[in-house]
Amino acid sequence: MSVRLVVLYYSTYGTNHEMAEIAAQAARDAGAEVRLLQVPETAPQAVVEGQPAWLAQQQKTAHIPKATPADMEWANAYLISAPTRFGTLASQMHAFIDTLGGLWAKGGLANKAVSAMTSAQNTHGGQEATLLGFYTSVMHWGGMVVAPGFTDPAIFKTGGNAYGYSHTQGKPFGEEAKASISYQARRLVQIGGKLVA
Repeated sequence: MSVRLVVLYYSTYGTNHEMAEIAAQAARDAGAEVRLLQVPETAPQAVVEGQPAWLAQQQKTAHIPKATPADMEWANAYLISAPTRFGTLASQMHAFIDTLGGLWAKGGLANKAVSAMTSAQNTHGGQEATLLGFYTSVMHWGGMVVAPGFTDPAIFKTGGNAYGYSHTQGKPFGEEAKASISYQARRLVQIGGKLVA
């Protein structure tokens, strides 16, 4: 059985969308079947339209499908990417996760490899707390956390977050950032493949 990976993201201004695109391509290159999906926006449309950059990102990614519980059931691995808000995942990602109760109750989230990425406006904006907090949910699911750890030199070159890649909003995605994201995705596919073998 091959790895069926959902790369699930929420992105207000594009940072986590770009991270998800990089990860999805790396996972495909590693042999996974990938669905790149975004979670539904929960902010009122009038609020989105009041922020030109937010609206532009919404319009730019309108073609990317919205995730459903059926997608999560299809997958046997997940890579989650969302910005940190006050030290936890953005509420839009939380809202989607809250729709998965029925799937969780029948064991549909268990025994799947899961990894996560995040971003914030500054280096110490809660990235590590966000990832660690999300992994608590994964443990409730019975999922298998697949953090990158310090298992590749690429991790050290981007600040050394062992829990998952984290990006400072506004910084360009240079080759080191792309290498770190790609490594995390490949590791997830590798470990996920062992779980489904």
